[in-house]
Amino acid sequence: MSLPLLSSINHLVLAAEAAPQMSFDLVHMWHTMGPFAKGIAGVLGVMSIYSLGVMGERLVTYARAASASRNFAVQLPGMLKDGKYGDAVALSKKLGRGHISKVLGLAIEEYERGVEINAKGGQAGMGDFDVVAAVNRAVDRSSQRTIADLRRGLGALATVGSTAPFVGLLGTVAGIITAFQAMAATGSGGLGSVSAGIAEALVTTAFGLLVAIPAVMMFNYLTNRVEDMTVDINDSANELVDYFLKEGHTDAAAK
Repeated sequence: MSLPLLSSINHLVLAAEAAPQMSFDLVHMWHTMGPFAKGIAGVLGVMSIYSLGVMGERLVTYARAASASRNFAVQLPGMLKDGKYGDAVALSKKLGRGHISKVLGLAIEEYERGVEINAKGGQAGMGDFDVVAAVNRAVDRSSQRTIADLRRGLGALATVGSTAPFVGLLGTVAGIITAFQAMAATGSGGLGSVSAGIAEALVTTAFGLLVAIPAVMMFNYLTNRVEDMTVDINDSANELVDYFLKEGHTDAAAK
């Protein structure tokens, strides 16, 4: 190997050893970020904490609703068979967290009130009215309120999942602009002069994806849970109305 070539290699090695070593750990990147990038990271942190809070609150709420609904569904048939509509209403209020108990409790209360009014000759000047139709209207009202309560927070979770990547990308774009401005100001060229700035800028995009992916996954899961509970509400309400049509009126009239 010729002496000039060896000299060039030694010069490059010495230059590489003398060059400052860039640190790419998160703490160093945070300290080297600009105010705008830190602001973006702060926004993403707030979005992450909020989405995690919604996830935890909804999971606990759905678990409690499922447990209360199971307890109500187990005890309700015996109460209906014995004509204990008042006890069924009281149980529904006691298990108020259950989605099924909320809807069926109001339906049973409406049915009991309607049967009592008809037994007294109906309302003044109006005569008898269709009790089952009143029950169906009560089911519709309570179902809409219950489902709306079950969906509470899911819209915000979807917003976090859809916007977090773009918020992170905004920080990345701003960081890349800053890196190229620094390169233009110093007059240095090449990828090496801006690689550190670009790497720091990409942190916000990675953070945005880290916030968005769990939010989207949990939004889909929780939406499926709400759909399953909606089916349970509709099935239970239809079964209750069928019971009133076939057996309930006779039982109530005989009390």
